[in-house]
Amino acid sequence: MRLEVSCLDRVGLAKDILTIMEGYGINLFAIDASNQGFLYLQFAEVSFDTLSELLPLIRKVEGVHDVRTVSFMPSEQEHYALKTLLKTLPDSVFSIDVKGRIRIVNESALHTIGMAEHEIIDESINHWVQGFNFGRWLSESTVLAQATRVNIGENEYLAEMLPIYLPDSGSDTPILAGAVVSLKSPARLGKQFNALQNQSSGFENVLATSDKMKEVLVQARRMAQLDAPLLITGETGTGKELMSRACHDASMRREQPFIAINCAAMPDSAAEEELFGFVSNGNVIKRGFIEEAKGGTVFLDEIAEMSKSAQVKLLRFLQDGTFRRVGGDEEIRSDVRIICSTQKNLAELCQSGEFREDLYYRIHVLSFHVPSLRERKVDIIPLTEMFLEHYSQQLSIPIRRISGECREHLLGYAWPGNVRQLKNAIFRAVSMWDGSAELTVEQLKLPSYAEGFGYFDHQFEGSLEQAMKQFESSLLRRLYPAYPSTRQLAKKLGVSHTAIANKLREYKISKQKDV
Repeated sequence: MRLEVSCLDRVGLAKDILTIMEGYGINLFAIDASNQGFLYLQFAEVSFDTLSELLPLIRKVEGVHDVRTVSFMPSEQEHYALKTLLKTLPDSVFSIDVKGRIRIVNESALHTIGMAEHEIIDESINHWVQGFNFGRWLSESTVLAQATRVNIGENEYLAEMLPIYLPDSGSDTPILAGAVVSLKSPARLGKQFNALQNQSSGFENVLATSDKMKEVLVQARRMAQLDAPLLITGETGTGKELMSRACHDASMRREQPFIAINCAAMPDSAAEEELFGFVSNGNVIKRGFIEEAKGGTVFLDEIAEMSKSAQVKLLRFLQDGTFRRVGGDEEIRSDVRIICSTQKNLAELCQSGEFREDLYYRIHVLSFHVPSLRERKVDIIPLTEMFLEHYSQQLSIPIRRISGECREHLLGYAWPGNVRQLKNAIFRAVSMWDGSAELTVEQLKLPSYAEGFGYFDHQFEGSLEQAMKQFESSLLRRLYPAYPSTRQLAKKLGVSHTAIANKLREYKISKQKDV
């Protein structure tokens, strides 16, 4: 229980209050004094009757204005505020005494060292943080703030050391009580510097540890400097929009607008108006994205989903750089670079008539392919660690280690949703943090998936025959467009031509509809 006593600053006032409490057999746990005219008392819980007698007696003490119960003492609020701050800081923080022994440590530091709090408290910081003699520094006649390079194991950090001085009421010279040591990793320092300078070209935001992804970045950097149309291909979730924005940021158009448009989300009836604008009775009702992005870049995501009429107008714009607003006659010129992306095979769509072949050649001047996460497994753990750090900072919780079992699961999973799926899985795990020190397989909650077969439905209630038919239909839909005749497909699968023809008829599969 805690009491707040509003009172005058009078010698002996606290003693008078304590005498009253002693008469009730109340043992005082803590006492706080405020220069704002308040006295705070903490003691064990007492009954309502005892409290009802105690408060009026305290109010009668000379110099006491009022007394009331409160939820916490100022020292408690300060203590837990400091504890919360240390807990959520992404940097490793130690508080040491004048002998270099650890007195306070935050959770990030414990994760960095890989030990529990009780194992390092009262131990010398030099047991783990090497490359700087903390004891010698604290024994100098004048201890000044320092910044130097240190190591924990094989990892390098920038250490910032700030001495802790306490005021001495009997002297003008403060008393040295220890120091606070903060460690920053080179990666974190680089991010902070880029954020401060705001000079990131975009490609710094793309993590590439694997050789395959490094090769893609080399291609992308070269193509970013060119002004021709660019086509980026890759599975869903591989980061095609991130790469397109990076290309824009690294180009001569970086100071001009970058507008991203999802073609799959635009209704066919509105696609032309959204892209090129709309005029009614000679008045401009809407300016299109092509016009809004003048001097910059327009990114057309999932270009394969664009309507046929919009494809025609885009083709014309790519040919001569001009267009007409819907409902207008005026020829408008707009200097923009077009970057497109798709997860579909545009060449096959051209053969089936679903995509204009002449437009395909116009947007396919420059191109690169973003590999799937399955093709760049070396990047999975670094990406996981990056997302863990990002979301831990965003949600103000300690950064966790990845358990050994979880690492194996991450590397063995097929990742059909690629980087986007990994990012979402880490966000979900961090947002549902249960206080554990490690990221586990259970916290990821990844659906069962096998490459070539898709997601497993644990609630599947059909028969084996139904499951086989479903798989058979899916297989034929994928294979049939790649073979010029049913006879060749039958030969490939080792069955008769009649059997294949019957299956295609049963599942209503045709090249015109199922490319």
